[in-house]
Amino acid sequence: MEFVVFLAAYMVRRKLDNSGLMATDTFWRKSFSHAQSVAPGREASLARGLVIIAVPTLLLVVGEILLRDAGWSFAIHPVAFVLLFVLMGTPGLGGMLDLYIDAWRKGDMQSAWHQVCDFLPPADRGTASSPEQMHQALSRTVIGMIFERYFVIAFWYVVAGMGGAFAARALIALRDHWPHAAARTGFGRLVNGLNYLPSRLLGLTFGIAGDLAGWLKSGRSVVFSLSGNAWQTLMEVANSSLTGYELEPERFSSLHPQDWPDFGDRSLAAVRGLMNRSMLVWICALALLVIAGIV
Repeated sequence: MEFVVFLAAYMVRRKLDNSGLMATDTFWRKSFSHAQSVAPGREASLARGLVIIAVPTLLLVVGEILLRDAGWSFAIHPVAFVLLFVLMGTPGLGGMLDLYIDAWRKGDMQSAWHQVCDFLPPADRGTASSPEQMHQALSRTVIGMIFERYFVIAFWYVVAGMGGAFAARALIALRDHWPHAAARTGFGRLVNGLNYLPSRLLGLTFGIAGDLAGWLKSGRSVVFSLSGNAWQTLMEVANSSLTGYELEPERFSSLHPQDWPDFGDRSLAAVRGLMNRSMLVWICALALLVIAGIV
């Protein structure tokens, strides 16, 4: 039943994403807004944020255990469905990328920058000094956001149930929306640890969903590396799994200068196609685990 719940939540969430509905970033910011006042010198403390997310996580874990022990497992499924489609999702991403692609096709790189500058992480905004760097930063962010908003939630839901899925999404929200920047760095380190296993699993999936030969040549070593940020790791592995230099703008422009106006569209279409195929692989793998009685 967990497979059916996840699949239904995924399909509903994708429809909501396409309509740009139910963005939850505002909810997370409001949830953390009362923590703006802290004692001097305590801005980097993680304790308050962790306590805030620990309480609902504990309630979900205990509630799920009690319902299963009481023989009321059927009552868990509607709650899990609602929770998953609320936790997952990238509403508004498609519309923003369409505007970016249109500006790129017209050669208006300034307009393209204005479409995505607020979407990029602060660390990438200062380095995107050329169209090529801007597009690589955008591609890395798109891959990273889809990974965290779908694959991370799916992984921890299968491994640790509703509590695990909620804790994963809430920790990512702390990194992105906690009022104090000093603490966000610490939350980011925790998210890197949280992302390690699912990012490596997704990296392996890229080899199945993309170009296996290219993945074996250069992506495999990146996947099995013990170091590296999840977003950058996935960017490198995705590049090895695509066949048309869709994540190498400088090389693409030198080989296909006549197709440069269409590069933005081709690149992002390839990225989204790879992520969609990878999710299909995960769904098939989950179905097999259910059939085998493991999940």
